[in-house]
Amino acid sequence: MHIRFDVPADPAYPGRVAAALARVRLRRYGYVGAVLAAVGAIGLVVSRGFAWGEQISPLWMAMVVGGLLSMLYWPWVRWRARRRSGRYAVEGAYDITDDNIMMRSGSESGGIAWDGVAQVRGTPEFWIVYVGRMPATVIPRQLMSAEDAETLRTFMARRGLLRRR
Repeated sequence: MHIRFDVPADPAYPGRVAAALARVRLRRYGYVGAVLAAVGAIGLVVSRGFAWGEQISPLWMAMVVGGLLSMLYWPWVRWRARRRSGRYAVEGAYDITDDNIMMRSGSESGGIAWDGVAQVRGTPEFWIVYVGRMPATVIPRQLMSAEDAETLRTFMARRGLLRRR
């Protein structure tokens, strides 16, 4: 297998990559925030029925506010990543073989050996490549030809790397 494709200097592309990687890393903040906000709201409602409820209501209110802020953290990071990454728009390329994934962006290049890849998760726009438990890079599906995308999907599935979201 040898797949090569170019990445145009699109100002929106780095933001989409940053958002895809941030979504994976920051999803737990939303879950933790939802639990904190729910527990805080329940505690606030329940404590109103007791005489000592007014004394402990600041704790419940802090949990609700902390939960809401935690849930808003991921969209805020995503917005900042998209806003800041527009200046990183440079032409690049991918060169994917049976042995590794080579990426070039501007004057920098790097690669990941398939032997070091733990799993690959698919999103509508990217394949997110994990080294260990951390997302290391993305492979943009939409910049590849349909035949190359299917070839790569088959290769990753044969190696047992492809996972559903």
